[in-house]
Amino acid sequence: MRVVRSLLLLAAAVAVPALSAPGTLSAQTYPSNKDPRSTLKPGRFDAGIAINGMKQVSFSPKPAELDTVRGLTFINSDVAFATHYVYQANFAGFTIWDITDPAKPVIASVTKCITSQGDPTIYGTLLFLSAEGAGNRKDCGAGGVQDPKDHMAGIRIFDVSNPKAPKLIKNVETCKGSHTHTLVPSPTNKNIIYLYVSGQQGARPDTELAGCKNGNDPKDPTNSLYQLDIVKVYLNAPEKSEVIPGARIFADLEGAGECQRYCVPTRTGTRAGRPQPAADMPAGPRNCHDVTAYPEMNMLLASCSTHSILVDIKNPEKPFRINAIMDTNNFQGRHTAAFSNDAKKLIQTEEWGGGTGPMCQASSMQQLGGNTIITLDAEKRQKQRAYFKLGSAQAAEENCVAHNGGIIPVPGRDLYVQGWYQGGVNIMDFTNADSAFEIAYFDRGSINPPRPVDVPSAAAADPTVRGGGNTIGGSWGAYYWNGLIVSSELDRGLDILELTPTAQLSANEIAAAKLVTFEQFNPQSQPKYVWPPAFVVIRSYLDQLVRGQGLAAARTTAIDAALTAAEQKTGAARAAALNTLAAEVGKDIAGAKDSARVRAMAGEIRRLAAASR
Repeated sequence: MRVVRSLLLLAAAVAVPALSAPGTLSAQTYPSNKDPRSTLKPGRFDAGIAINGMKQVSFSPKPAELDTVRGLTFINSDVAFATHYVYQANFAGFTIWDITDPAKPVIASVTKCITSQGDPTIYGTLLFLSAEGAGNRKDCGAGGVQDPKDHMAGIRIFDVSNPKAPKLIKNVETCKGSHTHTLVPSPTNKNIIYLYVSGQQGARPDTELAGCKNGNDPKDPTNSLYQLDIVKVYLNAPEKSEVIPGARIFADLEGAGECQRYCVPTRTGTRAGRPQPAADMPAGPRNCHDVTAYPEMNMLLASCSTHSILVDIKNPEKPFRINAIMDTNNFQGRHTAAFSNDAKKLIQTEEWGGGTGPMCQASSMQQLGGNTIITLDAEKRQKQRAYFKLGSAQAAEENCVAHNGGIIPVPGRDLYVQGWYQGGVNIMDFTNADSAFEIAYFDRGSINPPRPVDVPSAAAADPTVRGGGNTIGGSWGAYYWNGLIVSSELDRGLDILELTPTAQLSANEIAAAKLVTFEQFNPQSQPKYVWPPAFVVIRSYLDQLVRGQGLAAARTTAIDAALTAAEQKTGAARAAALNTLAAEVGKDIAGAKDSARVRAMAGEIRRLAAASR
């Protein structure tokens, strides 16, 4: 989350420059205030709920040790997953939840440790937390930093082999601190992993951390600013983890973006207590907010201000930029990235409003503050395609912004579940790169009741309500993990949701997704999803063909009957029936409206036949 102390006022924000080609400027569009999510009752634990395509399995309130809204000091941030544990970070520490029973999560432990913002990653029995800002101390203590030698900025490493008693074993200091970080495993050494670190601040003084240097030359190898720091972690000796030469991917990326349609003023002001870079910086990016790795594909996608940067990480110690594109959808600040499972599509989200401003109101344009879909061609060149934003108008009391999410493993489709702060959680289908749409959502009403002004920051604080009347809350990030959707609620606690069948998502598709499980999962280190051969995988493709009318109804009905008959057989008889069906479906490919999906279904039928012998 990028903290912005003052909200952007839309009334003063929109400037639409003339374009050279008349008629190329499309009209602005705005979220609907007729959506069920737009009129929900406010409240912290008794707010109204709107839900579609999901059910709420459980809600667990924030532990007492971290339950306060004093500034941004105690808000929940991101999550990581291992076995039956959820590691929920907080700006002041972290909670380990035991979700053996997802309907009744149990707190294994709460660790207090001032670590803004606490972005977490789990690997084996090691938990890594990002630390950035002026208030983090080496000893995790509260009260701020009085002596610079006590300041900690970088990566904290905890031993969580005993989830009931985590132990801090190492602080790895970096020059710019760590706003977020992303795990990349070594392809050659199982005892080494790398953490790619995004630091948002200027370089720390050399007197605080030797070797740190501010500068304005992206090509200067001694300049600490123009790189992603890389921490090399030795899993068999984590106390020896160290910073190695970083990823220098910003050289020759000039320009702040091409704002041609809907533009807002450049943000001004800085975060108190942070070192600031030189005033004469080049206009191109010098850092990224989040980077998402796809180790199976040797790629990393970086969200860097107005740029989307694709990086080759085949050798994690020597990454190089493949290409980069600037904003053509008027992004003000790219935030989080994701890959489709086949890595042919990319997602970039935008944190318009910085997380503290409500930017999904009826007066907030749809052309800012959402996601864009990017495709890659055979040479891995990026091209921006569809744009998607939450379609519901939220109340002025709800900070709403496109934030963190991840892929849902439904075969044959590209689905992305995502947190929108007080905009709630929703699921976007981006299978068609030119037409992304929503298929499910979960939302609560605002934490605070309505204020007598359009913009909450313009009203005086109300001492009778939580947070003075402008509490920051909502879903920091929502992720699919082993059949569940887990959402980290900034102010309230932890939500666990589950998909339910609708006209846009079938029971077979949900069952097929549940076949994909992982022992550990870090959302910004994206795994490749592989489905075992199964009838529900085949039927997922069949349901999609029926829904999209991609194959004649007579044929889908006949295929359904043949699958039912084959499922009643066993062994060689089942294999023979499936091979016969695969041959018949193969003949459907040429005349099908959706030939690619029919071909994929035929392949899954053959795969199940081979497994049935």
